[in-house]
Amino acid sequence: MASPMALASDTVTLRIMHFLPAVSNAQQNVIEPWCNDLENRSEGHIECQIYPSMQLGGNPAQLADMVRNGVIDIAWTALGYSAGRFPRSEALELPFMLPGGGVEGSDIAWDFYQQYAQEDFEDYKVLALQSDGGGSIHTADTAVHDMDDMEGLRLRASTRMAASLIDSLGGTPVSMPPAQIADTLAKGVIDGAMAVWEVVPPTKLDEVTHYHSQTAENQATPTVTTLAMLMNKRSYEGMPEDLRKILNELSGRALSVRFGESWDRAIDSVRSDISADPDHTVITLSDEEYVAMRDASRPIIEDWAASNAGGIDRQVLVEGLQQIVEQKAPNLQ
Repeated sequence: MASPMALASDTVTLRIMHFLPAVSNAQQNVIEPWCNDLENRSEGHIECQIYPSMQLGGNPAQLADMVRNGVIDIAWTALGYSAGRFPRSEALELPFMLPGGGVEGSDIAWDFYQQYAQEDFEDYKVLALQSDGGGSIHTADTAVHDMDDMEGLRLRASTRMAASLIDSLGGTPVSMPPAQIADTLAKGVIDGAMAVWEVVPPTKLDEVTHYHSQTAENQATPTVTTLAMLMNKRSYEGMPEDLRKILNELSGRALSVRFGESWDRAIDSVRSDISADPDHTVITLSDEEYVAMRDASRPIIEDWAASNAGGIDRQVLVEGLQQIVEQKAPNLQ
């Protein structure tokens, strides 16, 4: 960890922990290359020690606390793991708000953070804020073309907002860790999952599902998981000024979009492979059914916006996010 008295000639070692395996897209295609860039730009004065799969202990829900308390220097985590910790940022996970795709969603998320959500992160240095590209519906035996097909389906939900969305569409949300999805589905305990394409192979969803329902390119994605790279403030402030400058240049919007680009490559690759497999059917929602699902979920947004918990004007946040989306994705339905 960086010392407050660090000199420009010192080597700063950043301890980074996350909740996925070392072979994950996040580590192999973003975190490790980013660390290599830090080391190269700093001529070896910034080094990373990466701890995948919570190797230093704790569970994913504790990552935000662990980095805030200085147990680690940096955490890559899902904001939803820390329920209530980042209340303004919940707007990003409201149903049918963001476009599908990691780059576009991450760019919007960074704008929203800068304009409306900085108070959520007063205890941290925010290095990146990303969208996971948005969820699709993956089912074993039921092809989901419309809301009638959703009725009674037991679907794994990754976030609280996703659970509310599934409920609003007539399904039954079920919560469980990603590692349990395939086995639970194979046993018939659940019927499918709402998940981003990127996680389908790692969670073995492709081995137990046959139908995959997604929105079209010009339609907002049903749900998003927002992920963040958070740094301990003392660790950041303890870095020499020239090393902080390098860190800043390689982080922020640049790192957020870098995550998004990697997610988009993974999403495109997985969707292409599954579309070519005769055992799988990929369904794109019609405009009519998309509008029906979007309208059915509107009360979730309205109820969230009407809450003033914590003295936060959530209506302003919803309207602000909608304005950013209109500017960044003007053709979105």
